[in-house]
Amino acid sequence: MKSIIKNTCTLAALMIISVFSCSIIWVGVTAEIKLVLELFILSFIITCMNYLFDEYVSLSIIKAYIAKYIAVSIIVMAFGFIVRWFYYSNFWMAFVYVGIVMIFAYIIDDFRIKKDIKYINDQIKHTK
Repeated sequence: MKSIIKNTCTLAALMIISVFSCSIIWVGVTAEIKLVLELFILSFIITCMNYLFDEYVSLSIIKAYIAKYIAVSIIVMAFGFIVRWFYYSNFWMAFVYVGIVMIFAYIIDDFRIKKDIKYINDQIKHTK
């Protein structure tokens, strides 16, 4: 199932990039295309931050999620101000958006960890 979801997301991203590339060539950058490109840039920045965080920071799971939530919220807020997604009066929306995404990420991560634990335990049983 994991590979199906990963392949689906990869294919969807490639389709979006292909369609938008053609649209940019023929029409130019519309507001919708600009938003999706900004989201791609933001997701790249957050992915890099998560990679560096996982490589160089050693915290308990709950502390790591809290630290990542704060760091990602700050990145989203800063990026949102730069590209004018947020006004200074509604900066708190970054925390809401990031919170919603983090809840889904936690659920997926928890599911994956439980599946990995089950796989490891099954492998240990087979070696005995």
